[in-house]
Amino acid sequence: MIYNDEPSHNKIAYNYGSVKLSVYDWLSDIPLPAGQEAFDCVEVRFKNSRKEFFRNVHKLPLQIGDMVATETISGHDIGTVSLTGELVRIQMKKKKVDDKSPTLPKIYRKATERDIEIWKEHRAKEEALQKRSRELAIALGLEMKISDVEYQGDGSKATFYYTAEGRVDFRQLIKDMAKEFSTRIEMRQIGYRQEAARLGGIGSSGREISCSTWLTEFRSVTTAAARYQQLSLNPQKLAGQCGKLKCDLNFELDCYLEALRDFPRTDTKLLTEKGIASCQKVDIFKRLMWFTYEGDFINWHKLTVDQVKEILELNKQKQPVPSLEEYIQEEDTPENALTSENAQEGSLTRFDEKPKKRKNKKKQTSKNATTADSAITEVAEQTPNSEKIEKTAKDKVVPDTREKKGTPEGRKPRPENKKPFNNAPQKAINTSQKQEKVAPQVTNLKKSTRKPFKKPNKTAPKSDE
Repeated sequence: MIYNDEPSHNKIAYNYGSVKLSVYDWLSDIPLPAGQEAFDCVEVRFKNSRKEFFRNVHKLPLQIGDMVATETISGHDIGTVSLTGELVRIQMKKKKVDDKSPTLPKIYRKATERDIEIWKEHRAKEEALQKRSRELAIALGLEMKISDVEYQGDGSKATFYYTAEGRVDFRQLIKDMAKEFSTRIEMRQIGYRQEAARLGGIGSSGREISCSTWLTEFRSVTTAAARYQQLSLNPQKLAGQCGKLKCDLNFELDCYLEALRDFPRTDTKLLTEKGIASCQKVDIFKRLMWFTYEGDFINWHKLTVDQVKEILELNKQKQPVPSLEEYIQEEDTPENALTSENAQEGSLTRFDEKPKKRKNKKKQTSKNATTADSAITEVAEQTPNSEKIEKTAKDKVVPDTREKKGTPEGRKPRPENKKPFNNAPQKAINTSQKQEKVAPQVTNLKKSTRKPFKKPNKTAPKSDE
C-alpha cells in the first residue's frame, strides 16, 4: 500500500532482503491518528544477531534497511535499521528496556559513503584477527574457544566472543592482543547456544537453524521433552550444533502434553485372572497401549485407551478381568494391507516389495501339448503318408499298468537266485506299435551331416622279450 505517494516500509524491507531475526512490521501501512507523533526509538541490528535500541533525537526519516551511525562508549558504530514505529515500543517492553531512560544511546546521522567504506575495511580484517587471537590463546595454554570477532564501525575497538567451561584468566592475552592489533580489546563470554546463533548453520531438516533466524529466547530443554514425545534418547540425534538438546523439542511439547492428558499413566497395572499386566509402549497418535503379563514379556497385547479405562474401572471395583486376549481387536491380514497400499497411487511403499512370479503348471502343460500336436501335424503334411501318421499319433494310447500292478495276475515272479533288473521286460510288439515307433523317425527329414564315429584300432603292446 502507498500513502502520500511513498512506498511502505515492508516493501523496502523486502527489497533489502531477509535478515536474521527480522520482524514483520504489520503496522507500517496504517497511518497514525491525527496529532500523534511517531515513536522516537529505533531498533538497529549489527553483526549477526546483535540488536540494540537507539533514540532518534534528530527525528530522521528512517526506514527498514537504512544504514545509520550510532553512539557508543568510544567513537561511533555502523548498523542497519531493523524495525521502526510502534512495534519498537512493544519490543522494548518485551525485553524490559525503559524507553524513557536518559541513558539510551542516540543515532547521530545516516551513514555516509565514507563511513561505510571504513566499516567494510575493518570487517574484512576480522577473519585474520580471529585466527591470530586463537594462536595467542593456545600459546598461553588457555582453555577457551574464540568463536567470533566484531570490529566497531570506526575501528577503535574489537570485541572477541568466546566460550569456555569455567572462568578464564585472560589478562595476559588482552595485553598481547592489544600490542599485536593496536586497538582496544573487549572480551565477552557467551554460551554454546548463543555461539550457534551467532555463527548459524544448516540443521537436520535442511533449513537454517531456528536460533539464528527467528528464535530470540532460549528456553531450557530437558530429556523429559523427548520422553513425552516417545523419542529414543540418542544424544547424537537429539543434540544440535551447539552440543545441547535441540530447541525444536519444545515446539511440539505442548501438543503432546495435551494429548497425553486423556491417557492413563504408563505405570498403571491391570489385574487379570491370568496375572498382572504392565504397560510397555504407548502410541499417542493412534491412541494405543501395549501390555505384557509379568513373566511373559515376549508376548505384547495391544489395547485402545478406552479399553484400558474400562479394565481400570473394573479393577477399582475389585473385579479382575479374565484375560487381555478378550479385548484384542482383529488386525488386518497382510494381504488386505497390501491391497490397500496398492490402491493408493501416491503410496511410497508400493515399489518396496517386488511381485512374486508364480508359475502355473497347468498352463505350461497345455502349451507343451499344443506345441507337440502342431509339430506332428506340420511333419505329417510334408510326408506322403500324412493321413496314416496323424491317425497313429492320435490313436496312440499309453498302456495303463497301474491296474495290472495292483492285481496278482499282472505281476511276474522274480527268478530265483537272480537280482531284479532295473529295466522293464520287453513285450511282444504288434504291427500297429511298430508303425508308432517308426512314425517319429519320419519327422526327422534332415539328413545328419555328422560322420560316423570310428573306433581307433587298438594295437597290441610290444613285448619286452
